Amino acid sequence: MSKFGELIDVNIPVLLDFFTEWNEQSTAMHPVLRDVAAALGDKAKVIKIDIDKNKELSEALRVKSLPTLIIYKNGEMKWRQSGAQDANTLIAIIQDFV
Repeated sequence: MSKFGELIDVNIPVLLDFFTEWNEQSTAMHPVLRDVAAALGDKAKVIKIDIDKNKELSEALRVKSLPTLIIYKNGEMKWRQSGAQDANTLIAIIQDFV
């Protein structure tokens, strides 16, 4: 999990999307997250984390429902929400932390 610390300990917002390929809401978020990443460019990072491949991390962060979206900045959790979100809402939330 030391790599996780490196991912989130940056001075731009990092949006983490915890998902699985077998969860419909999770897969529906993929195009939304692409739009968010494109809109924000290098002002923020969007990282998708498959909970099936990252069980330890998912358990450590107590991810219970999917998708779970978390924003970190400078290693600190700033925002967290479970459930699908639209691109404009996510962009607005992330811009609060830019």
